[in-house]
Amino acid sequence: MKLKYLFCLILLTLVFYSCRNEPLAKHKEGYVTVEGGKIWYRILGNGKKTPLVMMHGGPGGTHRSFYQLEPLAQDRPLILFDQLGSGKSGFHKDTSLLKVEKFVAQVQALRQALDLKEVYLHGHSWGTALALETYLAHPEGVKAIVLNSPYFSTAIWEADADTLITYLPDSIQQAIETGEREGDFTSEGYKNADRFFMKNYGVRKEKPSNPWDTVEAESNTFIYNYMWGPSEFTATGTLKNYDRFENLKEIKVPTLFLTGEFDEARPSTVRRFHNQVRGSEFVVIEGAGHGTMHDNRDQNIEAIRSFLNRIDDL
Repeated sequence: MKLKYLFCLILLTLVFYSCRNEPLAKHKEGYVTVEGGKIWYRILGNGKKTPLVMMHGGPGGTHRSFYQLEPLAQDRPLILFDQLGSGKSGFHKDTSLLKVEKFVAQVQALRQALDLKEVYLHGHSWGTALALETYLAHPEGVKAIVLNSPYFSTAIWEADADTLITYLPDSIQQAIETGEREGDFTSEGYKNADRFFMKNYGVRKEKPSNPWDTVEAESNTFIYNYMWGPSEFTATGTLKNYDRFENLKEIKVPTLFLTGEFDEARPSTVRRFHNQVRGSEFVVIEGAGHGTMHDNRDQNIEAIRSFLNRIDDL
């Protein structure tokens, strides 16, 4: 009897882990032609609810972190894509393409190619600026927006980073101060300080794996440095004077603001953003840094799912 019980327990355990590690959603992928090349996309899921278009961070990042949100594809298609020049959308150093409006045009080309008449927009980090810019330029058919760990103003972002740095060890603060004073962003001390900052305010835990995340898709550090700068806390690129804080008031659709408890997009700042958008919602993901989908995947998913399901029912 005990052996039979033990066998059943082992069998159930194997079934549980097998199901956990299996992708939940069917998918298809392809490319869309845009100015300068082609952007890669993948659609997870084939549910009937309004699709969610996912915009990754960076600039120069990739889609890969969004695989952590795959359970949302049980309800609706998730549209993942790599912005031109990074990930599976190739690599380039053509600075004439590295303008905000060019990235907006890529999103619009994707919507048109996939015939996405009604969508929800989801952005993470730099992707929230892209989501906002996309909505401001092409509000038609956008039913709601999810803004996860948002960036809308370089001045605000750097001010938050300056505050967060004061909580770090004196040796780390000194390495950052020295690097920025001397303009030496490649020293081992400065790079170590950057890693330490990200361990505290970026992804705080080990990234969980996902069955879809099997093909290497590299970030583009050239794009990151050209548009942003050498580290998360120092902006020297073309986004140095970027500021859309006041434009948040122009959002007229349901909006969810998310941030991690220890996010470099500080909760107090994200609450300020939330207060700019009438009727918007605000959720802090517990125990998470900037990588909310890695540090507290379940709460991140539930916050988005609950919000979108309520919008679906309107």
